[in-house]
Amino acid sequence: QVQLVESGGGSVYPGGSLRVSCAVSGSRFSIEGVGWYRQVPGKERELVASNSSRGNTHYADSVKQRFTLSRDDAENTMYLHMNNLKSDDTAVYICNVYGFDYSMQQRFSSWGQGTQVTVSS
Repeated sequence: QVQLVESGGGSVYPGGSLRVSCAVSGSRFSIEGVGWYRQVPGKERELVASNSSRGNTHYADSVKQRFTLSRDDAENTMYLHMNNLKSDDTAVYICNVYGFDYSMQQRFSSWGQGTQVTVSS
């Protein structure tokens, strides 16, 4: 079973930077794509950044030029680098990774537990 563990996040002043990480573990798997979402109470979950092995990285308009999704495939870890943070970026950030689980011989789509990012003065 492919599992995700998130880390990072925290509290920062407006204009600050943070990085959240998503470590992927399991026996044998291949990763096809990753997405970073954020969730605010009372609002729908929002996709802020996504990347697949076949294409480019896409960003929500609200985070373009400020957020960067990166992948360390050797370490099976995904990152979301967040710069020039604004109060509207306050949310729980959740990673999603999908691909193929060779030990189970089936596709998988796993979610992280979420990590809180708070931007406040």
